[in-house]
Amino acid sequence: MAHNIPEDGTLLPLMEEFYTIQGEGYNTGKAAYFIRLGGCDVGCHWCDVKESWDAELHPLTLSDDIVEKADTFPGKAVVVTGGEPLIYNLDYLTRKLQDKGILTFIETSGAYPLSGSWDWICLSPKKFKAPRPDITPFANELKVIVFNKSDFEWAEKYAESVSATCKLYLQPEWSKSKEMTPLIVDYVMANPKWEISLQTHKFLNIP
Repeated sequence: MAHNIPEDGTLLPLMEEFYTIQGEGYNTGKAAYFIRLGGCDVGCHWCDVKESWDAELHPLTLSDDIVEKADTFPGKAVVVTGGEPLIYNLDYLTRKLQDKGILTFIETSGAYPLSGSWDWICLSPKKFKAPRPDITPFANELKVIVFNKSDFEWAEKYAESVSATCKLYLQPEWSKSKEMTPLIVDYVMANPKWEISLQTHKFLNIP
């Protein structure tokens, strides 16, 4: 693991933090403070934040400082993303956020053990490093990125492992959206347990 990151989660490699409108999945359209942690070894070739992969590039930041900054914004919801945030112990960060009445959301590939206390878990499994079976039952939302036709079968595989109340989303990979969106539309109409997620922040031109 990069740096000497304390196992208690009091310091985390912070790549960026910003207040915005959540762009995709169940919580689309809601104001949220995004905390992007550095470090990922899942290796999606279409990742739009490859600079997040190397944790050493991102300063170790006090979790207390992250919480204080998040608390200055009117939208009391934080999205922890990456990279792959579950490389780190997120118990401390989420406890401190929830102590301040801030909702905690995570976006994870599920490739690492679950830590933290979450109001919403978005599981976005990746073929490059499959999610752990001990995480899938806790997902509130399963969001599968559709890059090619084989991803529908992959999506169904994980739909079987999540809970009955988990929301199911198919999202076109941005660079392939012209080809994949019509296929997703047809698929959702034929399989209405799924919904379509779009990267609305890219249409709105916000981070």
